[in-house]
Amino acid sequence: MSRTLNVVRMQLANRETFVWVPLLILGSAFAISMIIWGILSSAGVTVNMYGGGAQAPLWYFVAVGVQALTLTFPFSQALSVTRREFFVGTMLTAALTSAILAAIFVVGGLIELATGGWGIGGYFFALDWLWTSGPLMAGLFFFMLTMTVFSLGFWAATIYKRWGALRLTAILVAISLVLLGAVWVITATRSWGSVMEVIVGSGVSGLTGVLTVLTVLLAGGAALALRRATV
Repeated sequence: MSRTLNVVRMQLANRETFVWVPLLILGSAFAISMIIWGILSSAGVTVNMYGGGAQAPLWYFVAVGVQALTLTFPFSQALSVTRREFFVGTMLTAALTSAILAAIFVVGGLIELATGGWGIGGYFFALDWLWTSGPLMAGLFFFMLTMTVFSLGFWAATIYKRWGALRLTAILVAISLVLLGAVWVITATRSWGSVMEVIVGSGVSGLTGVLTVLTVLLAGGAALALRRATV
């Protein structure tokens, strides 16, 4: 366990990657949203205003997942860290950062609900559809969404390390074709209404469960590929 925690320390040696850059992106998106809402409010807009800027750091987390492998895996091998210890330590680091962002998301949402959207009806965190199941489920959803995006980047980087760019591209193309095939079947059978009913009916908890499964699949695939990845 101590060696695994050493991997966490190694990943956090440069805190910009896992901590400060995501917080900077989130803070910048929030500031921009507040400025826009302030302008609209001063112009006489009285309806509630919702923004999706809280998801801004998630796009960066694909790059975090890639860098977590490409920048530190060779260094870890030089320190005789096992692949299992590297994998577990890296996922723990991602979970730590995801928990920080989820906590900020929940606290910000509670403040928005208590102040009526910062006094101007602006909601950056407390999105209606996401908070229908309460702050705990909203925070868990945001945590799992962050972990899913991170695992996607980590998985892609691991596949690249194990088999190279050609096979990674082939796998991504195959996945795209499968998804397009699913879209074609749904469209051909005119089942989009039923699909949307299932999605809406599953609620936030159902979507969180789907994200959990995706995270496990991506992380599991990365762990298997990492066993034979070369520096």
